[in-house]
Amino acid sequence: MAYETIKIEIADRRATLSFNRPTVANSMNLLMMQELADCLEFLKDNPEVQILVIKGEGNIFSAGGDIKMMITSGDPKTFEIIMSYITRISLALYQLPMVTIAQIKGAAAGIGFSLALGCDVIVVEENSKLAMNFIGIGLIPDGGGHFFLSERVGIPKAKQIIWNGNIMNPEEAYQQGLIDYKVEEGELDSFVDQLVGKFLSSPILAMLESKKILHAQKLPELTAILKNEAEGQIKMRKTEDHLEGIKAFIEKRTQQFKGK
Repeated sequence: MAYETIKIEIADRRATLSFNRPTVANSMNLLMMQELADCLEFLKDNPEVQILVIKGEGNIFSAGGDIKMMITSGDPKTFEIIMSYITRISLALYQLPMVTIAQIKGAAAGIGFSLALGCDVIVVEENSKLAMNFIGIGLIPDGGGHFFLSERVGIPKAKQIIWNGNIMNPEEAYQQGLIDYKVEEGELDSFVDQLVGKFLSSPILAMLESKKILHAQKLPELTAILKNEAEGQIKMRKTEDHLEGIKAFIEKRTQQFKGK
């Protein structure tokens, strides 16, 4: 399948999905979200694939949502479409009948970090930065961020991470249980290849059956959270704090939030 903003390669039971907007830090615009939703739904029905590696082209995984899109998508209907794509992406990712690996280099922020957290295994190269930083522009996590964070660290810790919006290095993220492996610079590709080989030489059908059982019981919760995230994000988009957060980001200054 041909896409403009992502790449997909399938060979030997492995698929590699790459975010392909490296000139804008692989930030996600409307087209990328649509293509991601379509691609993940296609993979969901592809029995030949047992491993999916998600990565970013260039030197960054994904900086999250495209700020330019946020500025220009003032029409409520457009933003509802954006949230519908995000819901499709997260549900398809969670239900994939394959082992999913996030291969992070450079940075994973915002929805980019949400989707990484939605993978079964997260591998991060040293010197990378990780951030659930929606709070900096007056928004809440989407892409299932609330669900995937609380799955990894529990609700109390998830709240702190969301509210702080701090930029974390791999060591900090590892200590908090947010990632599974941290590797030295230049070793990311080879480490992930070895991990893929290990999975493919294991009784992977049994592993995937366990994943199916565990995820099935949690799917209603994820579905409800995605609905609440969409409604909450639409609400936050109308706040003065969000507008201030966007302006401060563009003007490269400290935000002046007022709780309105």
